[in-house]
Amino acid sequence: MLVTFSTDAHADITMFNDIALIMLDMMGHSKTVPGAILATDIPMALDRLKTAINAEKASSPAQDENEDEDNKNEPAVSLANRALPLINLLTAAAEAECNVMWK
Repeated sequence: MLVTFSTDAHADITMFNDIALIMLDMMGHSKTVPGAILATDIPMALDRLKTAINAEKASSPAQDENEDEDNKNEPAVSLANRALPLINLLTAAAEAECNVMWK
């Protein structure tokens, strides 16, 4: 399943369900789809997401290139990289004072 985040201030962002639920949890929201964040609550949600991503980066050890020979051609995508489009969407929504919805 896919989850699409939308706001009037930014292009829609679509994520796989499992990643989107992790991001929602990091923002301090329930894992309910569909859902929304009011414009007044977006700065707090954005701050929580950035804080959680930074904590995740700090706690994740760097993967050794020779650690997993089978997945040599498939680099892992970190949560920080996956969160970047959502962080951009939330930042634009906060600046424009727009609500954010997901379905």
